[in-house]
Amino acid sequence: MTLQNLRGRVAFIFDEINFDVDQIVGVKNIKITDIEELSAAAMTSYDPDFHASVKPGDVLVGNHNFGYGHPHYPPMRAMRHLGIKGVIAESFSPGYWRGEISMGFPQASCPGILELVNRWDEVEVDWDKNEVRNLTTGKSLPIEPLSFADREMLDAGGLTEYLKRPVPAS
Repeated sequence: MTLQNLRGRVAFIFDEINFDVDQIVGVKNIKITDIEELSAAAMTSYDPDFHASVKPGDVLVGNHNFGYGHPHYPPMRAMRHLGIKGVIAESFSPGYWRGEISMGFPQASCPGILELVNRWDEVEVDWDKNEVRNLTTGKSLPIEPLSFADREMLDAGGLTEYLKRPVPAS
């Protein structure tokens, strides 16, 4: 598996600094294990029409330190189930970043992203060129390159698949 460029619409912009992703499903729903029930709870306090408007391939955009708080997996499991393919943010909380990269969920750190996009703009993250392009406006910005380990993990589809890969003979 090779990491594919992210290409989709900006389904939502979280402009709050230090956004805690638990708020996506609500703290009271964080222990729900049924993915349908969890996904039904997702985004209801932010956009009641989110489920009807999100499409497979869409991305989320966040402000500085996106994912702050405890790195719980249910909120982003719900987002993936709804079709979200990745997150582009000004910066990420380290615990959130590590957890989601380990799950094989692409994250792109892009200082200035909030000025580059509006909700529903179509964007593309080009991993090889280390840039995000707003296909709606034609503007672009550099993203912070992924570390070798993060790229390898995303290429494999997450930590589990990365660890299952055969070790090259030396």
